[in-house]
Amino acid sequence: MSGFLDEMGRASRERADAARATESVAALERRAAATPVAPPLVLSPAGFDVIAEIKRRSPAAGALAAVGDDWLARARDYARAGAAAVSVLTEPTRFDGALAHLESAAAALRPLGVPAMRKDFLVDPYQVLEARAAGAGGVLLILRMLSAAQCAELIDAAERCGLYVLLEAFDADELARAGELASARAGRVPLLVGLNCRDLQTLAVVPARFAALAASLPASAPAVAESGVATADDARRLRRLGYRLALVGSALMRHPDPADWIRSVLRVARTDAAQNG
Repeated sequence: MSGFLDEMGRASRERADAARATESVAALERRAAATPVAPPLVLSPAGFDVIAEIKRRSPAAGALAAVGDDWLARARDYARAGAAAVSVLTEPTRFDGALAHLESAAAALRPLGVPAMRKDFLVDPYQVLEARAAGAGGVLLILRMLSAAQCAELIDAAERCGLYVLLEAFDADELARAGELASARAGRVPLLVGLNCRDLQTLAVVPARFAALAASLPASAPAVAESGVATADDARRLRRLGYRLALVGSALMRHPDPADWIRSVLRVARTDAAQNG
């Protein structure tokens, strides 16, 4: 595991332990059970979708949200423009996130029929339950951070909570592992398999990895291109490589009209799917 993921994993474990000391599992389960069910993740038959992200800060790029940015209005704009889901960073130290952001976004998105997804460095099933209690419809799990036993526990927790799971991979071995998990869990919990093209040592984005690893994408789950998607042409190229969705954060946070960006990307990628299969 990289130094960055080590750091994030330790901090995440500390947050989970502190939260459990404040609210027991039983109390959190009661709160989660009382939370309205999130809308399901629905992928378009048109052949390409976007998971749009609320990311206030990036360790590599610094602040992404301007002072006074209405990120909640941004989340609604994402949904109205056609995003299949809205990813919300909840990591506080390097991304300026919070569980309260997830809760607010989930409540705002529920009437629009779009689920919120908790994106964090999750290491404990308690944190999956936290996501459910905040109203999320899905969670992201980073395979490189988790042993087989840990990953199974987290997916089991997602299944109990009725959440979909995005399994994030960084290389061919992790894509194979994700594919095996998706095959084993078919029909039990909705799974997506994501390839993040970020270099974990330098935190630089390496878009060439999408093509280099396209042949390793598993057939058992929809593939998600993560990081490095900036234009409609990027989306069209990724669709042709076999990616079914793109998770986009920094490009949307920096764009003056993120809703227009989403509509443009979906139009271009879906037109290409209709014309070229």
